[in-house]
Amino acid sequence: MAYKITEECINCGACEPDCPNQAISAGDERFEINPDKCTECVGYFDEPQCASVCPTNACVPDPGQKESREELEAKFDKLKGS
Repeated sequence: MAYKITEECINCGACEPDCPNQAISAGDERFEINPDKCTECVGYFDEPQCASVCPTNACVPDPGQKESREELEAKFDKLKGS
């Protein structure tokens, strides 16, 4: 499942440069994750980088965006153009 950024976000921006899919951008109130680009870092890292660098634990799995490992890998392949 894609990740989302909760209201605990303090807009520090730590997550944005660490996202390998460029899925994170500044929103109106806080940073946001584009679920169409989020692969939970599958294909790049063993764990989602946004969650690992967030000082307030605001990057969490989005239960509204459930995806299997296979679906995340397919999304990774599509984003990479393979």
